[in-house]
Amino acid sequence: MDFGRSTIARAKTAGGANFLSRSVAKPLLSARREGTAINADAISVPQTGPLLQRQPRARGLLEVSAKLRGGVSRIADLHQSGSFKALFPRAFSSALQAVVLNTGGGITGGDRFRLTGRAEPGSHLVLTTQAAERIYRAQPGEVGRVRTILRVGPGARLDWLPQETIVFDRAALDRTINAEVDPEGRFLAVEPVIFGRAAMGEIVQTGYFSDRWRVRMGEELIFADNLLLDGPVQNLLDRPAVAGGARAMASLLLVARDADLALDRLRRALGSGGGASLIRPGVLFARVLAADGFALRRSLIPAIRALTGTDIPKTWIL
Repeated sequence: MDFGRSTIARAKTAGGANFLSRSVAKPLLSARREGTAINADAISVPQTGPLLQRQPRARGLLEVSAKLRGGVSRIADLHQSGSFKALFPRAFSSALQAVVLNTGGGITGGDRFRLTGRAEPGSHLVLTTQAAERIYRAQPGEVGRVRTILRVGPGARLDWLPQETIVFDRAALDRTINAEVDPEGRFLAVEPVIFGRAAMGEIVQTGYFSDRWRVRMGEELIFADNLLLDGPVQNLLDRPAVAGGARAMASLLLVARDADLALDRLRRALGSGGGASLIRPGVLFARVLAADGFALRRSLIPAIRALTGTDIPKTWIL
């Protein structure tokens, strides 16, 4: 883990205190209401300070898909622009591994990133990141937005395994993950988040962090999860019913016909710091809490191995 980069000084942002973390196995909202609820452009952070001059903002677009050819997954389509790039290291496996790189060096308010990954029938696509993503403090009224769209075809497999998202004080991020999984496909998603680096003595006093997951199988919404930390982040994380003082957390989701077979292995890997449930047939969800990023990896890496049956991407340990 890279602890060498300090926080970029930006202007303040703040919001009202609110926290929501909910996992459901069936739709809770009508299509119209749900569409409104997850419309990122409708979300804003209240402006609390003087209007500052707008700075140049980063834009990134990445679209990558995998196809099966000769028993090995290869690049089918690739489009990249702006601050998003993909690297394809040589791997001794049949999967196609794409390493996502943000050349902008992090995300702040006003940045816009969009990633689309698709595993075509029979293929295996692994998406990871070169390093931890950093969310820096934002100017008043500005929010960084990240949109991730993942599609898994018949008999295909897609593993979404980014490294940690590090949230700094007064950051503002709105992030969504939307996935479409074929009934014969396999989808794994892992998202670790760290609120300030303990080794650097960083504290996230205030900020805005919204993370929404939607997973569909055909026309059916089979999984939805909303996480919102808005306002005094450190105080919210200290609440026993929220994080009990933890400064790092991760969410794990497995959608597969045989997901129930991984439940016991996952619980053993997580230990006392996490909880896992088969929330419906074929849908396994877990959340992990830890004191810091190092402690989070100690339980998260064995959990990923338990769900993938293989080792983690090499970028995680370089």
